[in-house]
Amino acid sequence: MIPRSITSPKKFIIGQDLLSQLDVFIKDFGNNALLICDDVILDRVQQDAVPCLELAGIKAYCEKFQYECTDNEIERLRHLVITQNANVVVGIGGGKTMDVAKAVAHYSNASVVIFPTIASSDAPCTAVSVIYKESGEFDRYLLLPQNPDVVLADTRIIAQAPEKYFAAGIGDAIATFFETRACCYAAGLNLVQKRVSRTGLGMALMCYELIVDNVEMAMEAVRRQEVTPALEEMVEAIVYLSGVAAESGGIACAHAICNGMSSLEKFNYIQHGEKVAFGLLVQLVLEEADIEEIENVIYVIKMAGLPLTLADFGINEWIEDDWRQIVDIACSPSSSMSNMPVAVSAEQVYQAVIAANELAQRYHD
Repeated sequence: MIPRSITSPKKFIIGQDLLSQLDVFIKDFGNNALLICDDVILDRVQQDAVPCLELAGIKAYCEKFQYECTDNEIERLRHLVITQNANVVVGIGGGKTMDVAKAVAHYSNASVVIFPTIASSDAPCTAVSVIYKESGEFDRYLLLPQNPDVVLADTRIIAQAPEKYFAAGIGDAIATFFETRACCYAAGLNLVQKRVSRTGLGMALMCYELIVDNVEMAMEAVRRQEVTPALEEMVEAIVYLSGVAAESGGIACAHAICNGMSSLEKFNYIQHGEKVAFGLLVQLVLEEADIEEIENVIYVIKMAGLPLTLADFGINEWIEDDWRQIVDIACSPSSSMSNMPVAVSAEQVYQAVIAANELAQRYHD
């Protein structure tokens, strides 16, 4: 019998001005840190974090992440770990920066500290790195043996990030409960190839409830770049609850559709969470979900300012071959579509995509 599981980071810290306190959270894991940073945060890391690390006797080397989490970028950064003799890898930035940091730490047998600068996905807390091809297309999930040692969510920095990233994080997180529930009903496997835990399902439900309750006020706070209780609750839902629940609960149709869309280079401009949110509408159509659930999800999508219809994504022409390809990938044997409670065919999913877009059009205004 496959056991149930609940996996999470050793520590999750949420607060303000954490960058200048980075030494406090690194010192228990090593004394030589490779800081992999997005270009937009690199100068601030050098200004706020490096001095405090050096003052604490921790050697620090900053390196700019080259935009895509590919095998080549992982290897480049792993070589830096060796040349710098680093024993801690710190990922500071968006989802791909965090994913590459987790992968580099894994291959280097180093500890890893994750510092998201945007709340755009549930990547920070998971023991998974999403690997892409050089073209930007989705390649595979790299399943890691351990979750990050520490995840630091600085609400002041997250509140100052562009609104669209925060909205995308909501899109990713709102699917967590429905995908976890689907996995539970299907007796499917979660992201660490174990059965769904009741804790994971409970955290997924809490994540969903916090999002529905706080989405309007949290988005207002982001637009004003202010830290408020609603924003703090939303960050906890996106970064921690969604990540831990997704890993312990699993993914289903919403992420399968997202990965199918990511297979087409023409859709690479669409954010992960935006694709997941549309994939969730497809899942709800397949499940013949209650209208209250559908309307709650659409309410969240609209309050977050996420694309609702395919036209909102800028997809104004329906190209059947594209969507057949997306659906074929979404329904491949290795896809998370297998975690749906009832087996679905590629044709059923294709028709559900059409129906989900029509449904979204009815609620558009």
